Amino acid sequence: MTELAGPWSLAALVGARVAGSDPLGTSYHRDALAEELPTLIDEVAPLVAEETRLIGPGSPDAQVIDRGEWVKRNLGFMAHLVGKAEDAHGVQSAGAEAVAAMESATLLGVLGRRVLGQYELVVPTGEQADSVFLVADNVLHMERNHQFIPREFRTWIVLHECTHRAQFEGVSWMRDYFLSLVDGLVGASGMDAQAFERMLRRLAESLRGERPLIDERGLFGTIASDEQRALIDKVQALMSLLEGHGHVVMDRIGERILPTQDRMSAILKQRRNDPRMALFLRITGLEMKFRQYEDGERFVLGVEEIAGWDALDAVWSGPDAVPTLEEVADPQRWLDRVA
Repeated sequence: MTELAGPWSLAALVGARVAGSDPLGTSYHRDALAEELPTLIDEVAPLVAEETRLIGPGSPDAQVIDRGEWVKRNLGFMAHLVGKAEDAHGVQSAGAEAVAAMESATLLGVLGRRVLGQYELVVPTGEQADSVFLVADNVLHMERNHQFIPREFRTWIVLHECTHRAQFEGVSWMRDYFLSLVDGLVGASGMDAQAFERMLRRLAESLRGERPLIDERGLFGTIASDEQRALIDKVQALMSLLEGHGHVVMDRIGERILPTQDRMSAILKQRRNDPRMALFLRITGLEMKFRQYEDGERFVLGVEEIAGWDALDAVWSGPDAVPTLEEVADPQRWLDRVA
């Protein structure tokens, strides 16, 4: 279990309460899922390597956790980032840290009710990790609620997470590049004297109908500087690539080995587009996260349609080959620059 201190410890309790639990998450079904997961990873990893030509070393740590532990793990990483931001800007505020902890806990508690699996490349202290884990409550709830065939649904989720592992473990520069973007956001996260002025200017532009006040960057985007927004866009472009590529690989292999692939895919896409979550996603900036699946998938399929699947290999050649947000929306533009 991840150990948290100070306001983050209380926040973990709040986040776990918001996330709740599912009765199946503490049943014998969880034990069966935990026993099955390493076998599924061993079966799926060679299929992902063949499809992507990205090969990671060894096998990841395989874990099945509950919603509360998922919240706690991610709060631990956020606490680490907040600590780095305080160090970077020379600011130490117990009150601000407590607010950040509770806001993060509430957000993660809501998300904790939905996330199915995760590839973990860093532990909460910022050190390197290599773990694939599933959230038992949500996987088992989805299987029961939608009458999925458990073996097929679990294989399908593991396909996605093992593709993410291949991206980070099979591409030599990917981990360092991703973490450099995170560090960049942390370093640029301090409020400056012009933040309020930027918010007022964007409010005026919104009232004139020139742009929405809160775009896919969320509330932070209303006060972010140009430097911060550029970093957010870089993260968005990278994650669109990784999530889109992961979805295409997952669906493509799934179509070959999972008879119920089409039904599972349709239900998961409908779940992502739940209108009841729209306002929450826009305010928190998570609309950007959910768009990554669709935008990235269109980019990957667009490159394949224009130049073939092998042309996508160029994207793994180095950080400069990662598409920009504009190129994610226009695959030909990326091909013209990189291919």
